[in-house]
Amino acid sequence: MTTENQVPDQKQVLCQISDQGVASVILNRPEVHNAFDDKLIADILAILDDLNANEAVRVVILRSNGKSFSAGADLGWMKRMAQYSFEDNFNDAGELARLMHTLNNLNKPTIALVQGAAYGGAVGLAACCDICIATEKARFCLSEVKIGLSPAVISPFVVAAMGERAARRYFLTAEVFNGEQAVEMGLAHLNVPQDEMETALESMTQKLLANSPQSVRRTKELIARVAKGPIDQEMIEYTQRLIAEIRVSEEGQEGLSAFFEKRAPGWQQS
Repeated sequence: MTTENQVPDQKQVLCQISDQGVASVILNRPEVHNAFDDKLIADILAILDDLNANEAVRVVILRSNGKSFSAGADLGWMKRMAQYSFEDNFNDAGELARLMHTLNNLNKPTIALVQGAAYGGAVGLAACCDICIATEKARFCLSEVKIGLSPAVISPFVVAAMGERAARRYFLTAEVFNGEQAVEMGLAHLNVPQDEMETALESMTQKLLANSPQSVRRTKELIARVAKGPIDQEMIEYTQRLIAEIRVSEEGQEGLSAFFEKRAPGWQQS
């Protein structure tokens, strides 16, 4: 509770870690619909770098305060960048690219909770998470072409999520689409009523927590590697090596022992 002598927390990004090791990264600029600028990008990056190195963290949730997930780029930031040189814009775009790459390759499972509008770069944030839960009030829009820009930096991640065919439509028309449509094209995994979003989030989180932290991390690496193909001898040997390493690892041995002994593995008891 805030008293008269206290100043409310004005951080643009909040990070809360539960006893179970669930980290909630919360965009906290509801007054501007959680639009992001260079400062917000730097803040999220710093938090993600810390979470990546924190072995106690097992799941990361990306969500927002207020009615919007994120309106995309902050108008003041865009005005500033319009006056910058090509080199300045190139470097600035590099920080957004680093954010997307970091989130996409985080070494723990990630969940995006999209409870409202997700425009422009915010669609990239949702696409970079392993799992995306959208509510009935979620609205997605790749709006860049409306103002003479392009969803360039986020495009590798969004196209990977929604597919080239859907991207050809929604990148070029800048149409708004809802959570149900996002699920149909693969950008989101669940579309739930607004009053059921916390229940859906908790259910998905518990599913992830039930699994071996090491196996989840290595399987994220596996998906990224296999998705790039081709299925050649190098790929086959990589998959052989990965399963062999996991089988003889401490967690692999514990998981197998727990399965045969019909008991919960150690990571579910901590």
